[in-house]
Amino acid sequence: MSGKADPRAGEGTTSRTRLDRGRGALGPALELVHTGRAPTRAVLTAELGVTRATAGAVAAELEALGLIRVDARPGAAAGSQGRPSHRLSVAEDGPVALAAQIHADGFRAALVGLGGRIVATAPGCEVVDADPAKVLGSVVEAGAELLRQTGRRCVGAGLAVPSAVAEPEGLALNPLHLAWPAGAPVREIFAQQVRAAGIEGPAFAANDVNLAALAEHRHGAGRGARDLLCVATGHRGVGGALVLDGRLHTGSSGLALEVGHLAVNPEGRPCHCGSRGCLDVETDPLAFLTAAGREPGPEVSLLQQSYDLIREQYADPAVRTATETLIDRLGRGLAGLVNILNPDRIILGGLHRALLDADPERLRAVVAGRSLWGQSGGVPILPCGLDHNSLVGAAELAWQPVLDDPLGVPA
Repeated sequence: MSGKADPRAGEGTTSRTRLDRGRGALGPALELVHTGRAPTRAVLTAELGVTRATAGAVAAELEALGLIRVDARPGAAAGSQGRPSHRLSVAEDGPVALAAQIHADGFRAALVGLGGRIVATAPGCEVVDADPAKVLGSVVEAGAELLRQTGRRCVGAGLAVPSAVAEPEGLALNPLHLAWPAGAPVREIFAQQVRAAGIEGPAFAANDVNLAALAEHRHGAGRGARDLLCVATGHRGVGGALVLDGRLHTGSSGLALEVGHLAVNPEGRPCHCGSRGCLDVETDPLAFLTAAGREPGPEVSLLQQSYDLIREQYADPAVRTATETLIDRLGRGLAGLVNILNPDRIILGGLHRALLDADPERLRAVVAGRSLWGQSGGVPILPCGLDHNSLVGAAELAWQPVLDDPLGVPA
């Protein structure tokens, strides 16, 4: 027997050592790729603060888990010198999360992969039963059918609901625009339906605007913001959310940022909360249609009717005046929030996004004129950038355990 050591044994030991050192970096590395902040191995190395060899071992492990793809031979950019760094991307054929969204005019189910990419969607339903179990059973079955059709691995399920969701019980406290009972245990019901459908992985539920903000911060118009304020109106009512230092701020029991009940018109309409003139009833689609002198019809959702009115009849003085009226109300509410929260970016969704697109200078002027921080330099106000951001955010709930521990991804 030769007394010489096998050099390949040393290489294997070194490789294992690098991977052992990097296992603690698997989650942070996956999140960097997931959010698009590490498109190359060189960037990953710098962001993690590890050696290039350790970053390579981490990337290889994530690829072996079927979560990312590593392109070792990317094309060099024109005019660049030296060997280009390995490119990193999420695995297009990797596992998915089941995402479900309930709103006043129906529900939708989708499969969402890493990177916030919607892989498949089920036809939406336009009827919401008064029994939460029936609705959630239907949306989960629609998602289960997508999983059967695609054959994808599922890491878990997330649900977006138009209600404040109290923690830790997961109760929908105020599903005002649904016929559901107040305090419905939506997370428990959703989890039961997920298990009954044979879907593996944990199940989560949260407020739809909170989830929209989370998705926009990771993948959309809020990317790169430190303190992000999101305000949106969907089919009915108004919601808000705040991301602080990269984390969704939900308060002590999940009920923070109920901005819909910020009064902006003391002589306005009665609100469900007992006050008058709240954002919830002064800047939602029903308020817009009423201000424009239009009788809401049953053919399409109130949100779609509002979109169509702004897009197709903005030259009508009544429509333009209604738009300006709602912009002023919304601006007063945003100014108050800016004074309290001092965000570095505001993003608007739903009808509020359409109001911003219609007259961005008017809205920015109202906010700047009524807020101390706005007068000192202004806060960027941008439209949300993702389609179906609440669905993507619901999937983020299910993806979070994998981001925390990629080794726990289902085989």
